[in-house]
Amino acid sequence: MQAPESKFVQVTEGPLKDFKIHYQESGSGDNVVVMMHGSGPGASSWSNFNRNVAPLVEAGYRAVLIDSPGWSESDPIVVETGPRSVYNAAAVKGVLDAMGIQKAHLIGNSMGGAGAFQFALNFPERTGKLVVMGSGGAGQSLVVPMPPEGIKLIGALYRNPTTDNLKRMLDVFVYDTSALDDSLVEGRFKNMMKREDHVRNFAKTAELNPRHLTLDLTSQLGQIKSPTLIIWGREDRFVPLDCGLRLLGGLPNARMHIFNRCGHWAQWEHADEFNRLVMDFLKH
Repeated sequence: MQAPESKFVQVTEGPLKDFKIHYQESGSGDNVVVMMHGSGPGASSWSNFNRNVAPLVEAGYRAVLIDSPGWSESDPIVVETGPRSVYNAAAVKGVLDAMGIQKAHLIGNSMGGAGAFQFALNFPERTGKLVVMGSGGAGQSLVVPMPPEGIKLIGALYRNPTTDNLKRMLDVFVYDTSALDDSLVEGRFKNMMKREDHVRNFAKTAELNPRHLTLDLTSQLGQIKSPTLIIWGREDRFVPLDCGLRLLGGLPNARMHIFNRCGHWAQWEHADEFNRLVMDFLKH
């Protein structure tokens, strides 16, 4: 499937003031699924979810792939205070308002999962079901030394964006590294360096606001009534498995699926089974 057409909207919502957000959409109708990407350099919702969009559209869903502030073709930003999830949730609200969409399911990977939870807390009446994978929002791991190995490597990559540092990060990103061919690495590095301002701004944010991604919503999870599917890789070296178990324990209407032999990118590493799980969850 080819990447859908790029679209842009000016958003004024919460901390975002006349802020340009890039998004793509595929499919049509009122049954909308918003897809929210993770925090890796060069990431976009299309790069995160290109193995998952077609099955959603074929099942009758309208997929809206939103690129968070500071990624892809969305405007650059330095988050000097507070959690980044507030900005990401505001971006989703602004895009939905501009599109005239009243309610949507949300699928979020890593940082995108934290943003999905933040959206559900801030705009519960606009939230359908939630699907999160290797998600932020549970605070720090209780059993793995913090920051985890993958987070250290992603920080090193933002501070010194080289192909070698990208390969080091990707080597712990997935379980089976044989799937990471040269074209994927080269494409990701090209996307990353195409927006060097985003790379610099993330590094600057980490310097000014070290906890911008360390979101702990555990005391608020009980307020989220949306049915939630939590998906995790047992070998996730970015967000440890016990964080997923904390989310499961705190959410009143949640279930969890754990993939064996899987890292931080379940929707890519186990795409076919992931797609079946998500489709069954959204339909029933």
